[in-house]
Amino acid sequence: MPAPQVQSLHVYPVKALAGSGPGEATVEPWGLAGDRRWLVVDAEGRQITQRQQPGLALARAEELPGGGLRLTAPGMPPLVVEVPVPVGTVPVEVFGAVVEAVPAGPEAAAWWQGYLGSACRLVHMDSPEKRRPVDPRYSEPGDTVSFADGFPLLLTTTASLGALNSLIAQGDHADEGPLPMNRFRPNVVIDGTAPWAEDDWRRVRIGEVEFHVAKPSGRCVVTTTDQHTAARGKEPLRTLARHRRFGDGLVFGQNLIPRGAGVLRVGDPFEILD
Repeated sequence: MPAPQVQSLHVYPVKALAGSGPGEATVEPWGLAGDRRWLVVDAEGRQITQRQQPGLALARAEELPGGGLRLTAPGMPPLVVEVPVPVGTVPVEVFGAVVEAVPAGPEAAAWWQGYLGSACRLVHMDSPEKRRPVDPRYSEPGDTVSFADGFPLLLTTTASLGALNSLIAQGDHADEGPLPMNRFRPNVVIDGTAPWAEDDWRRVRIGEVEFHVAKPSGRCVVTTTDQHTAARGKEPLRTLARHRRFGDGLVFGQNLIPRGAGVLRVGDPFEILD
């Protein structure tokens, strides 16, 4: 078997939107540079993701120099959004936690309302180092995260996806498989490991950066959403419920917390430290 290495990297500038696949990405304490620093919220300030709006999968945010965005979506004109000046913040709710964020201008709010058909707006996390702590049960004091689900990075492996697709092929909804990796919206995809080997990892090194493996990633309805059509099916949740239930969660992939700085590159070696 070839030595494990990075197969691909993925950055999602706006949470829940389509991402990009750069050849390299800088590791910041709260995640990959540019990953999930923006969020769409409803009129009450609650996060909007593909859980509520699967059509977000069809929208795309291209990060521009300086951290701004170029937004595109079906039926909408492109819109460039600059990073808002942090003259004041508003509280937004992310998985029940209140986080301070800087609202983008009214043009961005109007654009999103036009696309989603409901009152909403776009916000930016200006200071990830102080805005949102990682769950203390799985982290160290001072660990923070962007608008990602709960941890700075999500790692998946090609071997485990292959094993999952084999299980789907044996189930009641075999016609939905094989599923692509984009259903799981990872940041780092590793090739060359054994299926489900990640269940036992505690510390890993990717390229020049060491990471703490915090906990398995619990999966939700987003994984059933075709990222190219926004249509929903039954898989992989049906199969995960039968074969990958850890306690109350259906899991695929591992959440990581950086324990150093550096740059990750496609083709970087991957090493299990503990």
